[in-house]
Amino acid sequence: QLQLVESGGGLVQPGGSLRLSCAASGGTLDYYVVGWFRQAPGKDREGVSCISSSSSGGRTYYEDSVKGRFTISRDNAKNTVYLQMNNLKPEDTAVYYCTVEPPSPQVMCVPQVVEHWGQGTQVTVSS
Repeated sequence: QLQLVESGGGLVQPGGSLRLSCAASGGTLDYYVVGWFRQAPGKDREGVSCISSSSSGGRTYYEDSVKGRFTISRDNAKNTVYLQMNNLKPEDTAVYYCTVEPPSPQVMCVPQVVEHWGQGTQVTVSS
């Protein structure tokens, strides 16, 4: 059974940076679409960024509000996915979840297709 463990969350001031990591065990991420979702209090979970497998071209999706600030990457040798978050804003405050979708050349990045979720890591952006 694939297990995902996130790390790297925390408290940061507006304009600051964080890098989230998601380490997988119990299986390889190589062929899956992997990504990051977030859920703020009182809001639905939303796809922040997702990336297809390297064999499918490493296609990426970014939610509009994070384009130009967040970068998703994957290291298949380490079976790990990263989310580099720069110029963080208070509205980025949420619990961030690592996710796995079925192998596909298309990147859906919607909750309905997610097969595996991590336990989540809190990101708080506040002065």
